[in-house]
Amino acid sequence: MAVVFDQNFPEITLYTAQSPDGIKISITLEMLGLATALPYQVKHLDSKLMKEGWFLELNPNGQIPALVDTFTDNKPIRIFESGSIMLYLIEQYDRNHTISYPKGSPEHYETVNWLFFQNAGIGPMQSQATHFVRDTSEKHNYSIERYVTETKRLYGILDKHFASQKGEHSASIDGPWLVGDRCTIADIAHIGWVMRASWAKVDIGNFPHLKDWEMRMMKKDGVQRGLHVPETFEIEDLRSNGDQAANGVKAK
Repeated sequence: MAVVFDQNFPEITLYTAQSPDGIKISITLEMLGLATALPYQVKHLDSKLMKEGWFLELNPNGQIPALVDTFTDNKPIRIFESGSIMLYLIEQYDRNHTISYPKGSPEHYETVNWLFFQNAGIGPMQSQATHFVRDTSEKHNYSIERYVTETKRLYGILDKHFASQKGEHSASIDGPWLVGDRCTIADIAHIGWVMRASWAKVDIGNFPHLKDWEMRMMKKDGVQRGLHVPETFEIEDLRSNGDQAANGVKAK
């Protein structure tokens, strides 16, 4: 019997790992699930499984996250790359725009702006900074300086933007947020990276408006639930490892 597509009872499988990009999707799913039940299955992949042939059919790049759903034609659809998955999820399941804005609105395009800012800027630069600060046995001073400096520059852009949002959206109950009066996928895309700022030798305390935003994000139920998919971790342990790495101690 063919599976009948029903947005109230989707057949979502998330392939993920405990990483800044992985938790983008689990947080998005949990935030959507707070508004309307959105069940999903989780498959925890390690780096070896990501390179196996069956997974390369889901994501040719061999990286998490990836997602499989039953589409409106009753056939499976694969979605890979975190930004693409987030856009898919809000288009398919965020009917009430709890973490998005109506497609075609100025706020929608502004959300996409900041989503791509993270995907093309914060993510790649902070990832490289973290690699050279934390994950290599040999220290490359030029590489560390280059990527840490660029990560700090990008954090400065976020900090300045949140300062401006504070004035423009003072009526927001729990804001300011990256866009308008609500937490959107743009905010969700950033939180896993900002949490790991110390891994890249970035002191979040130097960016007070960004720090304030991080604290408000961490109070959201959907964020707390999504952070611990596919496995739990303690934020203080995360920062402790980051501090060790910044001081030249290889973190575990």
